[in-house]
Amino acid sequence: MQKSEEKKPLRPEQEQPRQPGIEADMDPKPVFEKKDVPVGKLMDRVAVITGGDSGIGRAVAVAFASEGADVIIAYFDEHEDAALTQKHVQEYGRKAVLIPGDVTDEKHCIAIVEKAVDTFGRLDIVVNNAAVQYPQKKLEDITAEQLQKTFATNIFSQFYLTKAALPHLREGAAIINTTSVTAYRGSGHLIDYASTKGAIVSFTRSLAATLAEKKIRVNAVAPGPIWTPLIPATFDAEHVESFGSDVPLKRAGEPVEVATSYVFLASDDASYMTGQVLHPNGGEIVNG
Repeated sequence: MQKSEEKKPLRPEQEQPRQPGIEADMDPKPVFEKKDVPVGKLMDRVAVITGGDSGIGRAVAVAFASEGADVIIAYFDEHEDAALTQKHVQEYGRKAVLIPGDVTDEKHCIAIVEKAVDTFGRLDIVVNNAAVQYPQKKLEDITAEQLQKTFATNIFSQFYLTKAALPHLREGAAIINTTSVTAYRGSGHLIDYASTKGAIVSFTRSLAATLAEKKIRVNAVAPGPIWTPLIPATFDAEHVESFGSDVPLKRAGEPVEVATSYVFLASDDASYMTGQVLHPNGGEIVNG
């Protein structure tokens, strides 16, 4: 009888002590940039991206810059990661303004929008992307403090930032919210996180309906397992080693593989799309 081959890990075991994690400390580093020839789909537009220092947010910032946009990168306190994102944006000849702070504070969200408008005189794209997740084995382990933190970061911040941005958004503007595959299939160990992501889907569809008359489009992206700093900052080393192996493509996606969905939704290519959700998730079949 032939001995079965030992399953090769997808990446080295690793953990990080706090969220949202540091991209500079990850092994391997996430792939966030695609060296295609840009065509200027977002030329001279201005975008605000929360959680823009690393992971999907970094990839989106760089992809937007490659298509001609200037970006406001809102992030918590990961200054090294944010500075590297800024550097890559500037390599495309675009501006990147860094704004650290807590998006669970409505006043900070207002300040982010004011900085964008004061700096660039306009605002065209809002990407609500910041998120946290705290795995728990059962509902009883989710404290009131954790519940409030998860909802405040993942969904309340989207209300705050979008509300602040609306007076400055004109016809043709785009709002893009980051939800998750967990909104559709659930997650037994991320009950509160999945609940916020489900709320984001409903927020997206409802906001799209109310803003259609103003011709402001609202859509969302629901990534599956993506290799970002949130993963080693959330899960234990053994889980990280095999992260993403349970989807049909048998691997985690890279941030660069998700960023193109945001470029599409932000651009005129998606002029007939609102209230929709794109699903870059490695092949998981979801409804909605």
